[in-house]
Amino acid sequence: MIWLAAYLLLGAVAGFFAGLLGVGGGAIMVPVLALLFAAQGFPAEHLMHLALGTSMAAIVFTSVSSLRAHHAHGAVRWPIVKSIAPGILLGTFAGAQFASLIPTRPLAIFFTAFMSYVAFQMLANIKPKPSRQLPGPFGMFLVGSGIGAISALVAIGGGSLSVPFMTWCNVKMHEAIGTSAAIGFPIAVAGSVGYLVGGWHATGLPAWSIGYVYLPALAACAAMSMLTAPWGAKAAHRLPVATLKKIFAGVILLLLAKMLHGLL
Repeated sequence: MIWLAAYLLLGAVAGFFAGLLGVGGGAIMVPVLALLFAAQGFPAEHLMHLALGTSMAAIVFTSVSSLRAHHAHGAVRWPIVKSIAPGILLGTFAGAQFASLIPTRPLAIFFTAFMSYVAFQMLANIKPKPSRQLPGPFGMFLVGSGIGAISALVAIGGGSLSVPFMTWCNVKMHEAIGTSAAIGFPIAVAGSVGYLVGGWHATGLPAWSIGYVYLPALAACAAMSMLTAPWGAKAAHRLPVATLKKIFAGVILLLLAKMLHGLL
């Protein structure tokens, strides 16, 4: 029951900040899940894979509610989603398969390096200047493959990559955010399947695991994050988001340092 309560609390916090700041829940879920799994005595060689796979599966559920909300406001550019989705699906599935072959420590180091970049980007409030147009079908396929592969390796919905890319390509910010929310769904689905398949024959996984997805944590985190994400979205209109974003980035850096220290 203690661990279930921890998963519920984690889902609530991750969902709230996802709605408040428009960031993927994986930024919080992965390092905290890795710490919780380690505390429960899960095999060290599977810690990061389970944290990544479980977080990616939870994003499937939260991305649906986010997608619906942005679509209702007319902020999703579906032609972009259609053109980038094939590359997203291929890149994310391949990235998850590749992640299953990487030992926990190198995977943790890559996750820490990338999420540190995301955190510093939030602290500095870096935004690319619109300077070009969207590429053609082949270019969108390549971009989607890259976004999908990296998203799978760090269990995020892709917003930290797709939003800057679309902004750079003269897509309005609110449309870039809404379209990124829609792109997050195929990323989460393909990534979840990739981690399921990648861990299907892994030995020593804890009970109630399917591949690299730990079902009790998935159920608790997904349920609570779907509940609190709308609260975060509403709070975004009343709270000092710029200040909270910097605090959130600082919390991410602390969690990353704790996770990396524990794994190394």
